[in-house]
Amino acid sequence: MRALRAGLLAALLVCTLSACDLMQRISDGAYRNAVADGTVAELEKRGVRLAGRPSCEMPATGDESLVRVRCTGRTTTGVPVVVSGEATQADTDHPREQYVITVGGKPVLDQNCLGLGCPPASS
Repeated sequence: MRALRAGLLAALLVCTLSACDLMQRISDGAYRNAVADGTVAELEKRGVRLAGRPSCEMPATGDESLVRVRCTGRTTTGVPVVVSGEATQADTDHPREQYVITVGGKPVLDQNCLGLGCPPASS
């Protein structure tokens, strides 16, 4: 009976940990998508059209409170686009974000939000 309980507990832990990994992958994917969508929106506002959706990756930081994202793409005229983003205090309810977008190596955006993640401009 004890062996059965231990086996069930081990199985439960494995399932729980696997679910956590799955949720983290979903969360990472949602963040990459949000940054890619925000990049498209921000560049469109500035008259820059992309040839396709930016490709984003999140390098490991080894720190749950720090998240980095890097996206690359090209304009319709072939000019390289790079997005570098960082969120500190990412493990809290109020992360601090910063994004820089360059087109052809020149900064076109340096702000703490992207696209729909930005508050509406006041008139």
